[in-house]
Amino acid sequence: MSTVREQLKVVAERSVLVHVQLPRAYLDEADTFGELRALAETAGAVVVGELVQKRQKPSGKTYLGKGKVQELAQLVSMTEATLVIFDNDLSPAQIRSLEETVECKIIDRSELILDIFANRATTHAAKLQVEIAQLEYTYPRLRAMWDHLGQIVGGAPVGIGTRGPGEQQIEIDRRLAMKRLARLRRELEEIKGRRTREVEKRNLDHFTVGLVGYTNAGKSTLFNRLTEGGAFAHAKLFATLSTRIERWELGGGVAALLSDTVGFIRELPHHLVASFRSTLEETVAAQLLVVIVDGGDPNVEMQLETVLSTLDEIGATDQPRLLVINKIDRLADPNELSVWLNRHPEALPISAARGDGLEELAAAVRECMLGELREVRVGVALRDSRTISVLEKRTIVLDRQYEGDHIEMRVRIGRRQVEELLARGAVLTLDGVDARAALAPIWGGAGAGDEPDASAPRVPPHERLHPR
Repeated sequence: MSTVREQLKVVAERSVLVHVQLPRAYLDEADTFGELRALAETAGAVVVGELVQKRQKPSGKTYLGKGKVQELAQLVSMTEATLVIFDNDLSPAQIRSLEETVECKIIDRSELILDIFANRATTHAAKLQVEIAQLEYTYPRLRAMWDHLGQIVGGAPVGIGTRGPGEQQIEIDRRLAMKRLARLRRELEEIKGRRTREVEKRNLDHFTVGLVGYTNAGKSTLFNRLTEGGAFAHAKLFATLSTRIERWELGGGVAALLSDTVGFIRELPHHLVASFRSTLEETVAAQLLVVIVDGGDPNVEMQLETVLSTLDEIGATDQPRLLVINKIDRLADPNELSVWLNRHPEALPISAARGDGLEELAAAVRECMLGELREVRVGVALRDSRTISVLEKRTIVLDRQYEGDHIEMRVRIGRRQVEELLARGAVLTLDGVDARAALAPIWGGAGAGDEPDASAPRVPPHERLHPR
């Protein structure tokens, strides 16, 4: 095996960062290496140099141009760097060609993110997901990244039974990788099955809210402010890899379950997204998504676009979304907040660190959870224990009366709660009238079974940044 790639960890390595700017690709004009530098430092690397090149298209052999490769080799030699990190995804052949010329270990953006995930994974599920992602990334690259490809069985006539074409080491590596990958996937599927059942039961018993956003947007800090806490909050990328769920008291005797999940990042490796789908199950199944952005980050629009596209990619498209602008205490100019609110007039400005705006956030979530409250008599068959349990746990029950095989409960309930029960197949009455027919008279507007207004503009899920 090539000594330069015996291990891919980047902790404490002196590193040179490289960015190749292609047409229509993202670039932070103020700080080209801002995010890559943060990723490298999160992984524990020591950044000692940076190199950037603008190209119409990458070089097929080395991604960089020939002159820039020589410049990179000189920079590595001058800074005594032991690692070069590209802010682009490289092919195995490009990595090998660069390592031969630069005489230094080369990794790309995906490998760097995988290394961070591997160091941060703490739960069994997260470790499984990281190992699966690493194997999926490494498997197709074995031939180009490893040089122990000679025959290890057969070939030289060293004994009876050893003659013949033999088997190359690369084939053994691939077979072992595929066998381990299959076993890890089976194990992860078992965990995913249990988690799916847990999520379904949790959604039945509670209103669930998912915190989502770009990495380091302040999700864990906000989570700790709103709940009993316990989430690891740190000003580093990917501080959270595992989902944490706690009860969030919304006021007025109403509570929800809040989940804090892994942050998103631009160009997150697809195999990593696929591996972390079981972790993101909480996000996909949440009944409301609170999308958090760092209002003080100069790249906030790009980050918001990344979050929304990632949510679409993982299938979190059916629930309403509430946009929250965090870190308003860090805004250098108060007018920056006005610009944001002009673009997104129903976004909520908060400071998770100082606690500003959290009451307004709780009120907005409570409104989304309940809708406008009404006091009504709800009739349910006693055999429908699931609906009765939801009414007992998620509404304010004022009175109960039992009549034969039915129960009539006088409750304070919101329209959205009734519609949610009906969507789950519940059969119930409101003030003695079938619930679907009673919605419009009690709350006004169209009933649950009515056709939507064809003239109303249709809003795609990824553009629903707040409950409508």
